[in-house]
Amino acid sequence: MLRSAAADQGQQPNIVFIFTDDHCTQALSAYDPTRITTPNMDRIAREGMRFDRCYVTNGICGPSRAVIQTGKYSHLNGFIRNGNRFNGDQQTFPKLLQKAGYQTAVIGKWHLATTPQGYDYFDVLKGQGPYYNPPMITAGADGKPVTRPHTGYTTRIITEKTLDWLKNDRDPKRPFMVMYQHKAPHRNWRPEPKYLNWLDDVNIPEPETLWDDYQGRTQAAAAQQMTVRDHLNANDLKLTGYGNMNAEQKKVWDAAYGPKNEAYLAAKDSMTEEEVIKWKYQRYVKDYLRCVKSVDDGIGEVLDYLDESGLAENTIVIYSSDQGWYLGEHGWYDKRWMYEESLRTPLLVRWPGVVAPGSINKDIVSNLDFAETFLDLASVEVPADMQGRSLVSLFKGKTPADWRSVFYYHYYENPGAHNVARHYGVTDGKHKLIRYYALQGKKLDDWELFDLDKDPNELQSVYGSSDYKQVQAKLAKQLVDAQKQFGVPEDTDIAPKPRNRKRPAAKPAAKPAAKSAAK
Repeated sequence: MLRSAAADQGQQPNIVFIFTDDHCTQALSAYDPTRITTPNMDRIAREGMRFDRCYVTNGICGPSRAVIQTGKYSHLNGFIRNGNRFNGDQQTFPKLLQKAGYQTAVIGKWHLATTPQGYDYFDVLKGQGPYYNPPMITAGADGKPVTRPHTGYTTRIITEKTLDWLKNDRDPKRPFMVMYQHKAPHRNWRPEPKYLNWLDDVNIPEPETLWDDYQGRTQAAAAQQMTVRDHLNANDLKLTGYGNMNAEQKKVWDAAYGPKNEAYLAAKDSMTEEEVIKWKYQRYVKDYLRCVKSVDDGIGEVLDYLDESGLAENTIVIYSSDQGWYLGEHGWYDKRWMYEESLRTPLLVRWPGVVAPGSINKDIVSNLDFAETFLDLASVEVPADMQGRSLVSLFKGKTPADWRSVFYYHYYENPGAHNVARHYGVTDGKHKLIRYYALQGKKLDDWELFDLDKDPNELQSVYGSSDYKQVQAKLAKQLVDAQKQFGVPEDTDIAPKPRNRKRPAAKPAAKPAAKSAAK
């Protein structure tokens, strides 16, 4: 097992893990400067390392978080889709850090349905959490969870709580690990008051695949329900609803959106279908970017405090998100797919004296590796049943000779939101093989193969092409090998899974969801 630089010096580094929800590389200027400037996230990349191939194992909120807690694929940690409940009694990395003397905290979005375990301090959003005035769950005087109301903008509240914990609540004699986790920029993208009119005079470039017709792929691409054209609702588009705001907040909101909405509604009947789609795209993307902007502001405050307090010297800062996201690519919003925009998530790392400033890594890494990395940083032995690998050697600019060359992905949530078919696959970064095996409870055996160098937008599957016979055979074998390596069950149940809440899952309640998704 590798030892970290801090461990070699007899020190255990502090860990600040910054995590957002649904933040894609297209909305982070260290990766793509065409839509937004994120100076504080960029600062982490400029003073540290940017990873260009960080892939997620299951591109959806709760499962991604469960993978990070356990270092195991979804089928082993028991959380395969949103609506499950995380078994906090199982082995997790924060519990192991605690045993090694670390003080641990999680602040912000949790989204695992059960009370956090392994944390000395937790203060987390109740459920998904609203953008304004969030109820948050923390430990009461008796140690039992209590829910407390808050007034203000959720992104700011999470940042303020994180700074308060760093400044006033942690034990300065112990190393710490804090998970600073934002709801933003999750749907439905309600910006902070100061950014409600930001970007009003800017036209955001449309992605070249906004008008994708889904030809050249399997039926799965066309069956989805996540298009900007048809599936953004009036609440998403800020034509209705306030989202938990108080009277004062509503007044500010109406002053910003009222005139813009009136102008759109007055012109809508005379607009072409294309013009309406373009308007929806601009409204959606600008609100998304406005939410990202507030996150970036908060990250700057945390980085400044680490620098000013002297903590930065022995603190590793890691920025990532639960998966990527579609900003109009393929005409979509949301995530879930093994296509590049949602498979790939941001990963930025700053570790003064260890990570070379401005460095870029192109190895295939994953959220599956985060737990192992945190443990390695703390000089804690990584349990043999964890399935990822520590990234510490990569932080030092050294890629092990046996580092992974292929990556396995598996998505389960169908029937479910947005009607994305169940699928799994492998990629080596140059080619990608995907099998869709279930849609609306019906078995499929549909395959796609992409040449990512020639077709980076993944518009034309070459599965079955004689030109790719050897590539296809190689990836097919790697897929079988990966499923054996990670212990994926041979028979994958295609029936709808009950949502593991306190109330029993009633069969009649599941039928409308299935019908709706099939429309």
